[in-house]
Formats: sequence, structure tokens, C-alpha cells
Amino acid sequence: MKILIAEDEDDLRTQYKDFLEQKNHQPITTKDGQECVSVFSEEYQKWSASKAEDTSTVSPFDVVILDYQMPNKNGLEAAQEILALAPKQRIIFASAYVENTLKDSIHILKQIVELMQKPFGLQALVDTIEDKGIYEELEKLNVDIKNLKDLEPTHVQVRDYLDALKKIQKGRTF
Repeated sequence: MKILIAEDEDDLRTQYKDFLEQKNHQPITTKDGQECVSVFSEEYQKWSASKAEDTSTVSPFDVVILDYQMPNKNGLEAAQEILALAPKQRIIFASAYVENTLKDSIHILKQIVELMQKPFGLQALVDTIEDKGIYEELEKLNVDIKNLKDLEPTHVQVRDYLDALKKIQKGRTF
């Protein structure tokens, strides 16, 4: 799988890259949200120019992993720009504060994205990335989000969505 990662901590970025390469994935790493959006945009332009009539993929990357708190452009801002280009792009936020991250994704992105609570193990990262069923189940949950009148979910709704996301992700990441 081709994976784009934005992580501002050098040691984590290197660990993710090395481990994913050992598992036969093709990671591209960036140090912040701004660099991630630049790489995504460049790859998206090349991909869209060459894809012809192949509708089996929605973007040049199978998944984009975004650290939630980064300098220059945070993960949420990067996700907004990426989703503007590729609305069906699979995004995973890496965050120590999954409840706040979930609330922000509902309010600002108007959808739930996958979450991994930091710190997490490298094998949990690979297992989550390789489980394509998560994204399919998440699409069903996002239908419910679109039905919210105001995208300001209550604390109870956020907890319910967090529980549903935990179930979809098989409890691997938080």
C-alpha cells in the first residue's frame, strides 16, 4: 500500500517508515501538515493526469496518516485540504486526545475519520492500515453524521461515536 505520513517527531517518523517498509508498504513521510499537503497535491496531480478511466482508486495514496498537532499546519487543516481534492481519501489521525479529535473532525470535516491514540504500537499501525473494512464501516457511520442538524455533537453523541469507532477498529488503537 502507498501511505503518506505527516509526523513532526523525527524518531516516530523514522520508526513508522522503517516498520512499514519491512511490511512491504510504500511510505512517504513528511515533517508537518504543510509539507504533507504539498506532497499530496503533487502526487494527486500526477495521478489524476494518468488515471484515464481507472475508477478503482480514489487517490494516489491508500491512506494518509496525520499527526493531529504539528507546526506550520496541523492535521485537521491538512485533512481539510486533502479532502477538498479527494473527498473519499482514507485518513487516520494520530492523536493523544481522541475525543477532542473526533469532535473536531465532525464539526470541521463533517465526517468521522479513523483515530489512533498516541502512543500506539507499530503493529497496531500496520493492522489498522491493512484493515480496509474499517473505512467501509466508517462510511456507514458517516451517513449518521450527515443527518445531524448542527455539527456540534453533544458529549454523549461524541462518546457514542467514539465507542462505534473503537468497535469498527476492533479496539486496536484506543
